[in-house]
Amino acid sequence: MAQVSITVNGKARKANVEPRVLLAHFLRDQLNLTGTHIGCDTSQCGACTVLVDGRSVKSCTIFAVQADGSQVTTVEGLARDGQLHPLQEGFWEEHGLQCGYCTPGMIMSAVNLLNEHPKPTEQQIREGIAGNFCRCTGYQHIVNAVQYAVNKAGR
Repeated sequence: MAQVSITVNGKARKANVEPRVLLAHFLRDQLNLTGTHIGCDTSQCGACTVLVDGRSVKSCTIFAVQADGSQVTTVEGLARDGQLHPLQEGFWEEHGLQCGYCTPGMIMSAVNLLNEHPKPTEQQIREGIAGNFCRCTGYQHIVNAVQYAVNKAGR
């Protein structure tokens, strides 16, 4: 067992983990943050995307011990004071989801995109979410949701 200290959604968390435990499993199984979805276990789908120190990471690709000392943000950590994050609101308003399985990872990738490109073009949005698969929507509503968030934030 190894002890990790990770700040998750602004809250310091300490736990003992097996060295082989993936960050995705640590978040879901030990911290009960089930918004981080596991879709493939092969880093292909992006459903498990979170922010580690402000950068999007597929949490099925790193061990929890590798995140020791890091700041991790999950989809649960985006809303503030009962108000949805503009991207969460955008997915709601623009029908950016159908089954919803990819949505948390898609939103987290889009957060990373908007941090790097506050006023992305449609092409930049498509490239920014390219590591996330959606099997339901065809992506146009997802792009619209990101554009909604850009406009909402007055970027």
